[in-house]
Amino acid sequence: MKTKRSWSQGRAALIYGGMGRKLILRLKHGDRQEIAHPAAGWMHLSTKDILTESTLIAPVPLHWMRLAKRRYNQSALIAKSLADVSGLDWCPDLLQRFRYTPSLGGKTRQERAEILTGTIKINPKRRHRIIGRSVLLIDDVLTTGATLEACAHVCRAAGAGDVCVSVLARAAKGT
Repeated sequence: MKTKRSWSQGRAALIYGGMGRKLILRLKHGDRQEIAHPAAGWMHLSTKDILTESTLIAPVPLHWMRLAKRRYNQSALIAKSLADVSGLDWCPDLLQRFRYTPSLGGKTRQERAEILTGTIKINPKRRHRIIGRSVLLIDDVLTTGATLEACAHVCRAAGAGDVCVSVLARAAKGT
């Protein structure tokens, strides 16, 4: 069964397994921030066909407590590098995660969606940047798509035009 999404198109540079999984885990939890730049290059190659000159690149946000613990948002690092590579605008704080959520690992799509309900909102100081404009949401991994769906939904509700997603890796179906 195909799930209805708030985004129109999505791209992944890698499959989340083997070396793709190792890269993500090193970037996300191993303080290997330098991985973001080559990752953005691979993601740029996979997204060229969905980007327009007016596309605004925005990362999936972390809650401030998770950001303080990790010290950086890996999705924001990738988004910044992708903006540099593509020459497009980016907005690191377009989206805000207002409620701390537990790790979503091991949760079903439905459980993840319930946990994320009302958690992500548009930064009211940045809403003007997306009205009628295409947005490319950036995340490190796509598993069920619940986080990107929550982000895309609030972008659409706030007046964004087309919303697309790009991830460094996606979980293969059946894994």
